[in-house]
Amino acid sequence: MDNKVISLERAIEKYVKPGMCIHLSLQAGAAASEIARQFWGKRPDFELVMHMIGGHHALGLIHGGLVKKLIFATCADIYPRPLPNPVIQRAYNDKSCVLENWSMLTLIKALMAGALNLPFIPTRSVIGSSLAEDNKHAFRMVDDVFNSGGKVGLVKSIRPDISIVQALASDAQGNMIFPAPPRDAWPAKASKGGVIVCTEKIVGEDVIRRHSMVVKIPGNLVNAVCVVPFGSHPQNMCARGMPEFEGYGLDHGFLKDFRRASEDAGTYSEWIREWILESRSHEEYLTKLGEEKLKSLTTQGVGRPVDKGEILVETQRDEATPSEYAIINGAHIIVDRILEKGYRSMFAGIGISGLAGWCAYYFLKERGYHVDLIAGGIGYEPCPGDPLLISDANMATAKMLSDSLDVHGVNLGGAYSNCLGVLGAGQIDKWGNINSTIIKTKKGREIYLAGAGGGNDISSLAKEVIIVATHRPNRMIDSVNYITCKGDNIKYLATEDGYFKKENGQFILKGYLPKPHCRDPLARSREIAGKCNWVIEASSTLKELTVPGTEELKLLRSFDPENIFLR
Repeated sequence: MDNKVISLERAIEKYVKPGMCIHLSLQAGAAASEIARQFWGKRPDFELVMHMIGGHHALGLIHGGLVKKLIFATCADIYPRPLPNPVIQRAYNDKSCVLENWSMLTLIKALMAGALNLPFIPTRSVIGSSLAEDNKHAFRMVDDVFNSGGKVGLVKSIRPDISIVQALASDAQGNMIFPAPPRDAWPAKASKGGVIVCTEKIVGEDVIRRHSMVVKIPGNLVNAVCVVPFGSHPQNMCARGMPEFEGYGLDHGFLKDFRRASEDAGTYSEWIREWILESRSHEEYLTKLGEEKLKSLTTQGVGRPVDKGEILVETQRDEATPSEYAIINGAHIIVDRILEKGYRSMFAGIGISGLAGWCAYYFLKERGYHVDLIAGGIGYEPCPGDPLLISDANMATAKMLSDSLDVHGVNLGGAYSNCLGVLGAGQIDKWGNINSTIIKTKKGREIYLAGAGGGNDISSLAKEVIIVATHRPNRMIDSVNYITCKGDNIKYLATEDGYFKKENGQFILKGYLPKPHCRDPLARSREIAGKCNWVIEASSTLKELTVPGTEELKLLRSFDPENIFLR
């Protein structure tokens, strides 16, 4: 059998050519750096396909002018907290790179269609959003020929010229074991020019046969196999359930430094020169990181289920912040809706919406009600200490790790799913439409936020959606200028001031949280209305809500001890 093992430098030189459409996995950081070394200072005009790009070395390709088009689902930095990525922001403002944004599920389905050699594939996401308008070249609404009077969306297939992925292990022929969750298997299969496999280690064919259940790419689709240990850095490599392989966690310190450097174009150029261009190979990059750093990363990522009593921590801060008011208020609404509707699963997004979902999970557990939490994993339990939605610890408690077809498609919007969605909002209007893509400031400047991510899928496919957000006049606006998520399924809005319910298509104030300076219902409702950019109508039976209690705040603060989201 062919031995396909070659160096990473040789693989990029041989198989990556100017003008190509390249799929790059979230874990393939070393490969992105090698592409930068070989094409820096040139104009190769790559198209780049990635589900997520924040905190990744592929941002250097965009900064260096190597990418003419980015096809993606989300482009925000996720760590240390969700923020618009400065590199993407500059590329958008100076029009140096075309941004083609899709939802998580729609992008994976377009790549799945490519893998199956289909021209297009149906989707229920994106419909009615500004994404459909932006992507007319690849999205159509058509009659459902099997359902008289119905409509369905069609997304055009995507077939990259080459796919580059990072494997946990591979044999010399390229039969590879993906890290969990296997989100990049379909994109690799869609590649019409084959796959470059970067692997943590080479194993024998007997090892591959023993682990055939987790082999997601067969060697016959692979061009080259490159041994690249720690090739995901600063991202993680999950080896859960396979003790013969060694995984590693996110490099939190490196990601923070990376973020700070990227905020200024000149500083980021120097950072790329120091870490990428002057490290002439991945081996030199690892030497620069140092053995002590690498060893510390391999000890991360251990998670375990926990009891509420174990999570509770003492806190030195007694007063609740606006974020904490909003989160606990949202958690109570989530609990009420789940108990009333009998939802079996909950897809809670990143940030304070995710924390509201986590608190609700434990509030429900106290009452003997179980609901499966969904994110990168299905059925995970929130662990203390790290509010990152898909932290290593959280994912280590999951009952199932899979890609967007399972997570967003089947468990969120499948035939037998019964899922409640919980989202945050960059902006939300009186009809419930969300904008998390392009925000226009009062001075006319445009800020590119995050893109659709999984939010569009949640708003399109969940049974109903609750929004949890802090109440700001520039967030609650009369009408959003860009519809990332259509508001039809968005039924409730929870803030630090109270909660709104959708009635006759618009939000009505149904309950308020009292404040020491204002406890009168009428005066409080007027105060809340003054913070909105649409005319607020209050319910005739306005309900006074319960402020966050001490035990509730202890639970919440244990998830975010560094106040990343709670400050």
